[in-house]
Amino acid sequence: MKSESEKLTWRKAWKMNLRAWSIWWKLRPSVFLSALASSVMKAVTPYVTIYLSARILDELAGSRRPDELFRWVVLTLACTAVCTLLQSLAARWSSCEMSSTYPEEEHIYIKKMTRLDYADMDRQAVHVLYSQILQNKNWSSWGIRKTLYYFEELVGAAAQILGGAGLSVSLFLLKVPQESGFAFVNHPLIAAAMLALMLLIAVAASLCSNRGNRYWSRYASEARLGNRFFGFYGYMSFDRKRAADLRLYRQQENVCRVYFKRDRSFVTGSPIAKMAKGPMGLWSALSQCVTAVLTGAVYAFVCLKAWAGAFGAGSVTQYVGAITQLFRGISRLLEIMGEIRSNADFLQDSFRFLDLPNRMYQGSLTTEKRADRNYTIEFRDVSFRYPDTDRWALRHVNLTFRVGSRLAVVGKNGSGKTTFIKLLCRLYDPTEGEILLNGIDVRKYRYDDYLALFSVVFQDFRLPSLPLGENVAGRAEYDRDRARRCLTDAGFRERLESLPHGLDTILYKDLDDSGVDLSGGEAQKVAIARALYKDAPFIILDEPTAALDPVAEAEIYSRFNDIVTDKTAVYISHRLSSCKFCDEIAVFDEGGIVQQGPHDALLADAAGLYRSLWDAQAQYYADRPDAGTAADI
Repeated sequence: MKSESEKLTWRKAWKMNLRAWSIWWKLRPSVFLSALASSVMKAVTPYVTIYLSARILDELAGSRRPDELFRWVVLTLACTAVCTLLQSLAARWSSCEMSSTYPEEEHIYIKKMTRLDYADMDRQAVHVLYSQILQNKNWSSWGIRKTLYYFEELVGAAAQILGGAGLSVSLFLLKVPQESGFAFVNHPLIAAAMLALMLLIAVAASLCSNRGNRYWSRYASEARLGNRFFGFYGYMSFDRKRAADLRLYRQQENVCRVYFKRDRSFVTGSPIAKMAKGPMGLWSALSQCVTAVLTGAVYAFVCLKAWAGAFGAGSVTQYVGAITQLFRGISRLLEIMGEIRSNADFLQDSFRFLDLPNRMYQGSLTTEKRADRNYTIEFRDVSFRYPDTDRWALRHVNLTFRVGSRLAVVGKNGSGKTTFIKLLCRLYDPTEGEILLNGIDVRKYRYDDYLALFSVVFQDFRLPSLPLGENVAGRAEYDRDRARRCLTDAGFRERLESLPHGLDTILYKDLDDSGVDLSGGEAQKVAIARALYKDAPFIILDEPTAALDPVAEAEIYSRFNDIVTDKTAVYISHRLSSCKFCDEIAVFDEGGIVQQGPHDALLADAAGLYRSLWDAQAQYYADRPDAGTAADI
């Protein structure tokens, strides 16, 4: 099977490379300037030494005038020192600029990932694609950043070719004396044949090298699984949260090592090892052999003309050095062209990810900034199924709720509760039907404006390793009094007072050794405070207390209900007792709303799902020695 790089035309590969350069030029134009300076100085410096050294040798082989020798030696030392200094400064500048492109490249992908539609963010295919991009980077820096290396190499090769041509052109112009017996080398066809031979050898060496590199790039996509093993199981060993399980269950020995042995990507006898010993190594060796043939041909031609009297001994050094550098530049130029084509395969992965459309950002209407928070949301015959599946997660859902109301969404696990919330918050758009805000399809609103209407505490919420106040506010600059008030309302005041730096206390130890770990209950309170700080008209709790016992959960929901005041609150729980206070309860089952109404009315329906769930939960807790009556639950 041919790799994608083989299927790509060089034109397409070059266009993708130009696109990558344009991205870098917008982000950091200085990296091109530094690469230009570094590559030119690196290419030119050897020619300065070659030319001046040839003059010294000519003088030593000729008149040997002390004053002239001294002048050439001083000039050589001075020019070499200046060129070396400039080359070092330019190389340091380029190195610093290139180092800064590591985080810049990460930012390219992070920016896209954070602006990606949640529907795409949630797709496994997208994560596989991004995983491939990361592997390409780790494998041999393939991808967008690699193009900066190509720019530097192309400029260096071009400068090398121009310098070599300038110093070697006289080789073909200087004539051998007729009386030498080698006057035939003065014929233009001899010079043309020699140039053609040198060029042919340079091209052959480049083709061999490119053929070997193609095996290397091709294997990168095939080694994805091996890289995942390295990344995942290697990370497990250093994950503090996994340390206990690794030791208690001997997972490192019983799982990690087994999978390492199962995957043969990087062991002795692996496919890449076989390629290194076989075709990849063979083509690389052939490239070196062809280069050696070129060097021998150059020496033979130059020495023949020098022996015949066309020029002196010093010029032999000049011409051999110049021609060697010249054709090294040609070979490098051709190799880079081949690598650009190989890298196009990996650029395709990058641009496939960066070109993922953002369909949810197409709305243009702004949401009303209503002081009375008078918003009405209606689900009108909404159905939804997740990408890449035929199963309906929601089917024909109809529901309306208004400002200041308390809505509970209950049902068994997998009944569609969380999917309903994701549609409400427009993390997904309905497959069928529509969701209306004040009578207008939510897809017509600006996406960010619509998201601003909601504060959500998800079941699987996460708190980053940042200062507590920044966690609550979601930004570095924030209202500290407001953050304290929200934490107090969420029941976090006592813990806040005990923290060493108050709001400036860093949570967890991912980024700072002085970070403070929070218990699960404490983290939940911070998450609730975060939702309160946003002060959105709709506030949602999506089973964030699932790990707590029913009494603790009911207490949090009850306290939270008092806190939200005039906001519209939506509570999702599989525990019915936690949501008795709500104005309306929607009972989900198999992706649809099967019952709807207040608690007492639903409980009175003996044949309804709500009553059966209530009785089942009441019976469970009634069996506990410390449980009260079913009415208390």
